[in-house]
Amino acid sequence: MNTQKVAVVTGAAGSIGMAVCLQLQKQGYQVVAIDKNKQGLSELQDRAANQMAVYVCDLLDPEEISQTMDSITQAFQRVDLIVNNAAIGPSMNSVLDTSAKEFENTFEVNWLASVELVQKALKFMTHEYASIINISSGAGLQSNPKRNAYSASKAAVISLTKSLACELAEKKIRVNAIAPGYIKTEMVAALEQDNKLDLDAIRKRIPMGRLGRPSEIANVVSFLASERAEYITGSVVTVDGGYATFNQIGDACEAKVIRADEEELHPAPQIGPRVVVITGAARGIGRATAAAFAAQGDLLAMLDYDAASVEQLKQDFGSQHLAMQVDITDEAQINSAFEQIKQYFGRVDVMVNNAAIADVFGPVEQQSLSGLRRIMATNVTGSFSCAREAIKLMPEQGGAIVNFGSINTHLPFAPRHAYGASKAAIEMITRCMAAELGQKGIRVLTVCPGYIRTPGVEELERTNSIDTPKINRRIPLGHLGKPDNIANAVLFLASDQASYMNGSTLFVDGGWSSFGNAGDASVQAA
Repeated sequence: MNTQKVAVVTGAAGSIGMAVCLQLQKQGYQVVAIDKNKQGLSELQDRAANQMAVYVCDLLDPEEISQTMDSITQAFQRVDLIVNNAAIGPSMNSVLDTSAKEFENTFEVNWLASVELVQKALKFMTHEYASIINISSGAGLQSNPKRNAYSASKAAVISLTKSLACELAEKKIRVNAIAPGYIKTEMVAALEQDNKLDLDAIRKRIPMGRLGRPSEIANVVSFLASERAEYITGSVVTVDGGYATFNQIGDACEAKVIRADEEELHPAPQIGPRVVVITGAARGIGRATAAAFAAQGDLLAMLDYDAASVEQLKQDFGSQHLAMQVDITDEAQINSAFEQIKQYFGRVDVMVNNAAIADVFGPVEQQSLSGLRRIMATNVTGSFSCAREAIKLMPEQGGAIVNFGSINTHLPFAPRHAYGASKAAIEMITRCMAAELGQKGIRVLTVCPGYIRTPGVEELERTNSIDTPKINRRIPLGHLGKPDNIANAVLFLASDQASYMNGSTLFVDGGWSSFGNAGDASVQAA
């Protein structure tokens, strides 16, 4: 029996495909590389540390796809990961110059071939943590002139991702999509050579001031395929340097800080522990996140409202870390806390805005204005103020801010009017900050948890405020998440592995935000 994980990657001879194949091989996968470019596959073999299985296949030909997948499944008897990366790129043709045949071919490769690969592989995807990752595009999220067929096909890929995530969850197969922005690929280089793209103008339009590297897409593939992402399905992960966050006339990045040199060579990573500030650090997700950063050797400044819990943090984490009682609705207390952080550590590398409170359950007419104001003061103004103070202490090479949204960001529900509104506000603040701070090397991101088994959720269960079995049936994966699921996502977003993610939102919700049907999302709810 083959015990090595098998990853099937299409478009393997292209820039991103090669990077994905090489990264997955490093992760211990048996990589099966598919492309119609025989010479490109040979080049991939030359670059690989170990032998890869390569298959020449034209994804415009359904019969070739069928034969190729039959050969692969017969040879390996398992498929653990499919990376649908192959695509026909944008032709940059006007509406009048775009034929129906162009649409047909583009959808055949970019969308339908993905369905065909999944159909042929499904009965072999029976091992734990099986996963499908579709490479979509920022063009599937934002419209552009002269990209009709390409953009439409990539939007279709995003929709397919979500519908497959809901359907395949009962088979314990997770499905996610990556939406790259402008990446330094052969495709992009060819468009520039044909005078169809002005890369200098594009760099100015990207808050981080550069195109992404293929390896930065491969890093996200590696994370989404891993057990660290076990509660992530149906998510669309934008990897674009903040391109989608900029919404005004002019340049997002000043010419003097354009980082085109970093498109080829990654700057040296920081050596030694980072300084990480976490609000709401005393329990639940905050506590799990603090423990995860500490386990990898980082230094923590932990802020929490509850005095007794802060004392417990001091005992549990040790004197190398800081634990402070802080009410983040009080700007003076925030300023004092960051002054202590400055004196103790001298800098901040990562800011995690986790602290939040929610509405009491009850009709809108019974909710007090003072209570609603405190929710906004804690969840929005407090988080913003902490981020502002952290930015002042971030080194010249930059840092990361991770804000907490929620599944209520885009799908608010009654009676939590203020909570949903506050989380929508947080995501927009993230995007505004990402657009402003990207050129300073500061990445700003949002993580959106679904229903997570925290002390707060357990209290709602005890008071019969929520119906957990009913909630489980609404979650495609069929169960609540764990605080560690969120901690793993935060660690990834704050890491060098997410180096081209800026302004992105990562849903960690078991597929909750992808389900749009009537009835139950899960028939095997825990």
